[in-house]
Amino acid sequence: MDDQELGFKAGDVIEVMDATNKEWWWGRILDSEGWFPASFVRLRVNQDEPMEDYPLKVEGGKDDDSSSGTRRFGMGQTSKDQMRTNVINEIISTERDYIKHLKDICEGYIKQCRKRADMFTEEQLKTIFGNIEDIYRCQKKFVKALEKKFNKDHPHLSEVGSCFLEYQTEFQIYSEYCNNHPNACMELSRLTKVNKYVYFFEACRLLQKMIDISLDGFLLTPVQKICKYPLQLAELLKYTNPQHRDFKDVEAALNAMKNVARLINERKRRLENIDKIAQWQSSIEDWEGEDVLVRSSELIYSGELTKISHPQAKSQQRMFFLFDHQLVCCKKDLLRRDILYYKSRINMDDMEILDVEDGKDKDFNTSVKNAFKLHCQDTEEVHLFCAKKPEQKQRWLKAFESERRQVQLDQETGMERPMQPTQHPVTRPYYDFLMRQKHPTLPTTLPQQQVFMLAEPKRKPSNFWQNISRLTPFRK
Repeated sequence: MDDQELGFKAGDVIEVMDATNKEWWWGRILDSEGWFPASFVRLRVNQDEPMEDYPLKVEGGKDDDSSSGTRRFGMGQTSKDQMRTNVINEIISTERDYIKHLKDICEGYIKQCRKRADMFTEEQLKTIFGNIEDIYRCQKKFVKALEKKFNKDHPHLSEVGSCFLEYQTEFQIYSEYCNNHPNACMELSRLTKVNKYVYFFEACRLLQKMIDISLDGFLLTPVQKICKYPLQLAELLKYTNPQHRDFKDVEAALNAMKNVARLINERKRRLENIDKIAQWQSSIEDWEGEDVLVRSSELIYSGELTKISHPQAKSQQRMFFLFDHQLVCCKKDLLRRDILYYKSRINMDDMEILDVEDGKDKDFNTSVKNAFKLHCQDTEEVHLFCAKKPEQKQRWLKAFESERRQVQLDQETGMERPMQPTQHPVTRPYYDFLMRQKHPTLPTTLPQQQVFMLAEPKRKPSNFWQNISRLTPFRK
């Protein structure tokens, strides 16, 4: 990604020329030299595989013999215990480095910024730094818990799995930080167009004696860190014997931290939906009552249905939008079919879904086809709906099941709290901004492309919003 970075693939053997920096090493493969991330490789001394599996190639294109490779890398006798020791040491070491990193940001930047009320408002500081001070407090407690479980005399006997299990819920605070990070990047980009802010941030870095990386590079670290835990635990599990007292906890911790990462991704996806829902509601004419976002955060299904009402079983064609907790009913404009008017909504928390057979319905005294009902047990309120085709009815019935599952899952994962539209659209590909930040001497902790591959796995695109945009174009 940079002229000074060393490209390599899985299985390559890199000769380390300079390892004075803990995170980026200078290495050589054949005639190529450059920086590479230390976290992406393992020292040969830590490997179980025989040296012959990875022949070293010399300039003439011939394979170097294994004894030469052994001399070069100091190959010694290895064992699973030794490898577990190395992973444990790496976890402890990186946590201590991370704590120092967070401390430098909080004391070197935030503390100094608060002294300059003429340059920064509290709102600006919240946008730039998010909840990094909360993360710092959480990580200090976490590293103390790790150190208590660390066996200095025999590191491979350390039982650290339980620490991750204990703090898995607290690690969810990273969700807020990751969601805010695009806003932080854009606010920094805006401020650094003014020279006095550039000089101020550089003075903060120098006073705190931090390495030569810009503030946006430092603020990326928590995003990288929460993604790295599953990788470290997977490596630890790989070198933990099933008979080890820590095995079950490490196995559970790996699953727990994967779930934390998934939850963070889900909250980020949900936040993207929130902006879309806010835009959608602003396009609906004659809106009444509370905003959709007060109770809901995701559109689950939408489509046209015939609603049959008392008295005289009056039928009306309406557009329905099923969100978590509520079903919103809209009417199309008679002349401009792309304009929708708000008509009503139904609280789904009070409803049960009833499948209705084709034929005459006793409650409404009318013949129906492809019908279903929403029935409120408390008030005995009944709503009758008909779809045009049997498959449409089935899709609606499945959507109602999905809505209930979604609500239950949100309650279990703590995502039932109301969310607000973001100050800036989260969907902006803000990594373009990060890619433009060049550090000629030393890159940031982790290649940014890899960060976003870890932090934002590809998702199957949904066509819900495409369908809505065709019906109700968002108007300024």
